[in-house]
Amino acid sequence: MTGEQAEKLYEANYMRVFSYVMTLTGDRTEAEEITQETFFRAISRNSEFRGEANEITWLCAIAKNCFLDEKRRGSRTEPMPEEDRPDTGKGVEQTAMDRDSSFRIHMALHALEEPYREVFELRIFGELSFREIGLIFSKTENWARVTYHRARLKLQERMDAR
Repeated sequence: MTGEQAEKLYEANYMRVFSYVMTLTGDRTEAEEITQETFFRAISRNSEFRGEANEITWLCAIAKNCFLDEKRRGSRTEPMPEEDRPDTGKGVEQTAMDRDSSFRIHMALHALEEPYREVFELRIFGELSFREIGLIFSKTENWARVTYHRARLKLQERMDAR
């Protein structure tokens, strides 16, 4: 892969890969590191890209493997300090309600079993198509669609129960 091709690959796909990795890690610093590792592996191993899927699907598969490798190493056991949040101009009550709702959604999502959680995250946060999700899991587009809708129902049930 030429330098120009590598740059185009990076520019065209960085945000989608980073968004996907953020859904896996929940930590911006770790997501940035894993995203960089993803592109390093993709560019250095370009000969492995067979063109059976599109580039974003291939990159997300690499990102998932990088994430799993990182988890196996266990090098991210220290909690990161909470970053300062920007003032959104909302009142204290609204901010508290928004944070509470967001926390409840993330708790329900975290409790969702696999593959429902990952399919939901890929669709919502990673903005991948059902076809792309199916390719990541080596399944059909229809499987991804059904799994996503089941995940949505399970998540709604858990939110209603809280």
